[in-house]
Amino acid sequence: MDRALTAEPVAGNSAKHPEPHSEPPLRPRRRPAAWAAGLLLVVPAVISACRLLDTDGISPVPQLLAVLPWLSVPAGLAVLLAAFAGRRALTLLAVVVLGAVGWSSLPYMPQLVTAYGLPITRVTVLAANVEYGQATGALTEAIRRERPQLVFVSECDPACGRALTTAFAAELPHHTSVDAGGASGSVLLSAYPLTDRRVIPAVMGMPGATAEIGGMPVRLQLAHPLPPVPRQVDAWKRELGRIADAARDEPGPLLLAGDFNASQDHAAFRRILDIGHLSDSARLADTSRTPTWPMEGPLPPFAQIDHVLVSRNFTVRDVRFLDLAGSDHRAVLASLDLRGER
Repeated sequence: MDRALTAEPVAGNSAKHPEPHSEPPLRPRRRPAAWAAGLLLVVPAVISACRLLDTDGISPVPQLLAVLPWLSVPAGLAVLLAAFAGRRALTLLAVVVLGAVGWSSLPYMPQLVTAYGLPITRVTVLAANVEYGQATGALTEAIRRERPQLVFVSECDPACGRALTTAFAAELPHHTSVDAGGASGSVLLSAYPLTDRRVIPAVMGMPGATAEIGGMPVRLQLAHPLPPVPRQVDAWKRELGRIADAARDEPGPLLLAGDFNASQDHAAFRRILDIGHLSDSARLADTSRTPTWPMEGPLPPFAQIDHVLVSRNFTVRDVRFLDLAGSDHRAVLASLDLRGER
């Protein structure tokens, strides 16, 4: 009888202390926070994974890669919501995704690049998209103020081309162009004589030529591939691939500038840098995250898609970004030193 009486409290004690769970059940008010955290993680996780795997994927991945650094906002909010919900596994996952976004957003390529040889001459390069010629007047003012020796102009229709070549017949007397309307026209203006004019096949004009600068032949190439909008992502990749091929086939000094419709977060753009042994002048000037687009519309500028790429024959002194009234792009102004043999 004493044993039975003694056993009852033990059984009652054990009922009062259930085994702890690894994850406590969600309180009703915190369940929406956990669901919201999970949903917020989807896009940052997928896009940072594509960046780390070095692929542009299919739509909408190329479009979302343009806003990769900004995906730290939903990822950071997911961390807070998961922690508020008390879900340890979800919080850890959110922290990992936030770290992946941060790591993926680091500037591409080293900032210090060794250039051999003594400086031969200083070259100022201006790359501008004038949006169907609408910013021709603003670009004219910028050229007069900054006095570049090389000007790469995208979306320059025939009227724009005539205006620029006439206005700078003395300062920039040499030019090559693709004469077309709308976004397809482009012109390259030069203070140096041009030879070996060639055009990369593309929907929008991409003219190129060789300039004699300081006694050295320098290949100049304007870049303006299609934008990666839905239904033409394959064409965008193909045209960026042609630019990469042109860079790979050029063994000497090379300047490749224009509206690339791609940022450093796009694999197709990084292949141009790698294949051509090129550097983005903005990266060398520590300005590789300065946005150049869109300068019009409801959204603030969020992506740098306008670039001046240089071979190792150049060192970068300075890079600035110029607002052009009438254009949805900022122009890129790069001050460079061309270096000769050792």
